[in-house]
Amino acid sequence: MTPEEAARLPYRPCVGVVLINRAGLVFAGRRTDGPASAWQMPQGGIDEGEKPRKAALRELREETGVKAGLVEFVAKSPEWVTYDLPEELVGKIWGGRYRGQRQRWFLFRFLGSDTDIDIESDHPEFSEWRWVKADEMLAAIVPFKREVYRAVIEAFRPHLA
Repeated sequence: MTPEEAARLPYRPCVGVVLINRAGLVFAGRRTDGPASAWQMPQGGIDEGEKPRKAALRELREETGVKAGLVEFVAKSPEWVTYDLPEELVGKIWGGRYRGQRQRWFLFRFLGSDTDIDIESDHPEFSEWRWVKADEMLAAIVPFKREVYRAVIEAFRPHLA
């Protein structure tokens, strides 16, 4: 796909979740489908007709096993943020229909215990997880998502360790 063709593709509607524990540390999951150093926060697509906050809670449950009753809504990002896929990935993921993602981020405080987190699922996104400081999360994300993560972390900074 040429850069011009990629630029004409739309962004995939998506949500992201910053899940923090009582100490303000951020949930980070090591991706199953990337380099060993690829860690990220829960995120995923918005289904047709689904509201973003509902999608965020669904993605959180699917990727971490954390149910809505174990979190408290704290904030949402003030605006949608976008990122473009690297040239080598456009046309290869999401059926080649999108050039990147347009995301709304939500901050939830985790009210449960670590034993309530279960990353084992039918289609696991993460091979392991841990609690990290926000700046560690920023350093661990793949480079093409770094500016989005920087904006999200700055928006939620007052709540983070």
